[in-house]
Amino acid sequence: MSYTAPVDDIAFALGGMARAERLESLGAFPDFAGEDVQAVLEEAGRFADNVLAPLNVAGDRDPARLENGVVVTSPGWKEAYAAFVEAGWNALPFPESAGGQNLPFALNAAVSEAMYAAVPALSLVPLLTQGAADLLIAHGTEEQRRLYLPHLVSGEWTATMQLTEPQSGSDLSDLRTRAEPAGDGTYRLRGSKIFISGGDHDMVPNIVHLVLGRLPDAPEGTRGISLFLVPKLLVEPDGRIGPRNDLRAVSLEHKMGFHGSPTCVMAYGENEGALCTLIGEPHRGLAAMFTMMNSSRLMVGVQGVAVAERATQQARAFAAERRQGRAPGAADGPQVSIDAHPDVQRMLATMAARTAAARALCLEAAVVFDLAHKAEGPERQRHHARLQLLTPLAKAFATEAGVDVASLGVQVHGGMGYIEETGAAQHLRDARVLPIYEGTNGIQAVDLLTRKLRRDGGAEAGAQIAEIREVVDRLLGSDGAALGGMGYRLSEAAGHLEAATGWLLEVDEEDIVQALAGASDYLRLFGVTLAASLLARGALAAVAAGAEAGPAAGRALGLARFYADNMLVAAGSLRQAIVGGAPSLIALGIGADAAE
Repeated sequence: MSYTAPVDDIAFALGGMARAERLESLGAFPDFAGEDVQAVLEEAGRFADNVLAPLNVAGDRDPARLENGVVVTSPGWKEAYAAFVEAGWNALPFPESAGGQNLPFALNAAVSEAMYAAVPALSLVPLLTQGAADLLIAHGTEEQRRLYLPHLVSGEWTATMQLTEPQSGSDLSDLRTRAEPAGDGTYRLRGSKIFISGGDHDMVPNIVHLVLGRLPDAPEGTRGISLFLVPKLLVEPDGRIGPRNDLRAVSLEHKMGFHGSPTCVMAYGENEGALCTLIGEPHRGLAAMFTMMNSSRLMVGVQGVAVAERATQQARAFAAERRQGRAPGAADGPQVSIDAHPDVQRMLATMAARTAAARALCLEAAVVFDLAHKAEGPERQRHHARLQLLTPLAKAFATEAGVDVASLGVQVHGGMGYIEETGAAQHLRDARVLPIYEGTNGIQAVDLLTRKLRRDGGAEAGAQIAEIREVVDRLLGSDGAALGGMGYRLSEAAGHLEAATGWLLEVDEEDIVQALAGASDYLRLFGVTLAASLLARGALAAVAAGAEAGPAAGRALGLARFYADNMLVAAGSLRQAIVGGAPSLIALGIGADAAE
């Protein structure tokens, strides 16, 4: 089915929930104003609907292929990507000094939802390219920025992020790719990488690979990893493209979903060695790479929102057309569309509410991203601490929503959802990778617990909970009957989150397994509570607008109530699993070490 970008809903979430107006006072975005958001989003929606969306099914059924050493992308992709670059969409969030439009990261995230939903598999190209440009701005040499940055900012060239090797997955301590000094300030790289999205393709004249490897004097473990810039085609000092570098795509992975995206196995240095330059300091490559990884993780969360939105739209359209059964309580009469049945209504409402909650959380994180990078003085540090907390939450919460919503979409279709012809299964297949790449959601949960919660003694988590409490006070202080029991539900959930946070902080380091056993449930508890507070903020805005509130505000109000009554109530059971679930897990003795 076709896709229509939910422009009004995205705009309302950006303003009414994520409070993007906070960015106007920074002075960092002189061309950004609230009234401009709608116009930008409408133009992005038209591009997504008309240029990109028609390519989604073709990319799934006619995927990228490797022919005579060249990766050929799906029909229409090359032309659509060229139009994307020509329209300037890739340059939106970058400074004018780098050839960008100097607009907020948050606006780029909002625009990207529409683009990503149109063709999720194609979204990896701008996602990684924009992340690579961020990395070069932060860590590249003057020469690297001169030769490569303008092409990455425009999207004229694309980029990859290369970490994983056959023997080393998420644990990079066993990384074996090596780079030898060439004697002139450059290096010769040899090794192999797997799971490389966009490792090769025919959409652009050059691809910039950002590759983790080791220097000859590197210490063991992750402290000995360096970062290298390895172009597919060498670039001459005057900027002209030169000969092919010593690298190639060996094969393409045959994946469950994202068929159109060429996921490559890459080989470096099969001859003289791939010519490359060092980014940042020797042995500090992982720290530099995290500049790219952190922004990319937020954008992977946006991918989750995008797939969820597209699955929701398709399920809603199918349910309105598919006729089966009689109206509830009627013994006879004509068949009704299945969206007349309460159970289908529940599934559709759950899909819409989970999507709205994920969108709100991702846009909140995106606004804080801008504040953390553009604010001054102590405020900048404060926002940076908040961003550190929000990044694993947004990535994991939104990508789990993408999978769950897409699965419900298949269920709404019934037997037809299991048939590829309808396209419902594609959304689920595409969504399933999102909780896996850019750091599995289990890794995000451990990061939230060990690095973001316990390192500062729960200070930032406590500050976030205090903000949730402020929303509770506003809800309870409002006389708007339209808000229902939202305030009481959110207050109760905040209490569960506070209690679980306190318990996790009290666990001694020698008993850390007790806390780690509940890490994923803690991430879910934090996510569901924070997202509910953001939806509630939108509901308060809708009530305050009164008769002036538009359809998007009305939808936001209804979904906020539904979310509080149907999803937020899980907070108590999640708290119980966090504080009481470890003993039974440990008693099972699952795992090789436990069995010994």
